[in-house]
Amino acid sequence: MTSSLCSPAGASSLRSAADAGVVQDTVRWLERAVIGLNLCPFAKGVHSKQQIHYVVCRARSAEEVLAVLESELLALAGLPAQERDTSLLMLPNSFTDFLDFNDFLDECESLLSSLDLAGVLQIASFHPQFRFAGTAEDDVSNCTNRAPYPTLHLLREDSIDRAVEAFPQAEAIFERNVEQLEELGMDGWTALGVGAQRSPVGEGEGV
Repeated sequence: MTSSLCSPAGASSLRSAADAGVVQDTVRWLERAVIGLNLCPFAKGVHSKQQIHYVVCRARSAEEVLAVLESELLALAGLPAQERDTSLLMLPNSFTDFLDFNDFLDECESLLSSLDLAGVLQIASFHPQFRFAGTAEDDVSNCTNRAPYPTLHLLREDSIDRAVEAFPQAEAIFERNVEQLEELGMDGWTALGVGAQRSPVGEGEGV
C-alpha cells in the first residue's frame, strides 16, 4: 500500500494524523465490506499485493480536486501495474452532498478524455450518501457504492479486462451483492463499522 497526503502547505501534524485516519477508515471499509463481503472479487488481489495507492485530498473546490485528479491519473498511467494497479482518491472536505458529487463526475470524465486516457483508465466513484435512482435513502442496496468519504477510484482498463476474463460471470456480481446486502440488512451493515470514524478535518482543527 502506498499513500499520499495532499493537504494544504503548512498543514500541522494534527492534519497529517487526520489524513492518516482517513486512509485507515478507507482500508477498514475495503477489508471489512468490499473484501470481507466479497462485493468486488477483484479487490483482494491488488490489496494483498499492496498495489493500491491511497490519496487524501483536502481540496474544497472542484477546480482544485480536478488538478489533483489530473496528477493522479497521469501518475497511474505512467507507472507499471505491478507497482500501482489502482488508486483511491478520497475527498473528506468536499462534495459532501451526493448529488453535487454525482454532477461532478461529468467533469472527471471530461478530464479523462482531455488527457487521452479514455480507454486506458476508468474512474469509478463511491460516496457515503450514494443512492440509486428510485431507491429510498435507507435501502441497503445503496451500500454497494457507499464508502466512508467521497472517493474517486482510478482503474486500469487492462486490469478490468483481465479480471473479467478470470470471472466470466462478472455481470452477475451486482445482483449477488444486492441479494447479500438485503440478507445482511442495514443493521448488519452498520455493525461492520465501515463508516468515517472521525470528523473530516480532524478533532480540534478548523475548517
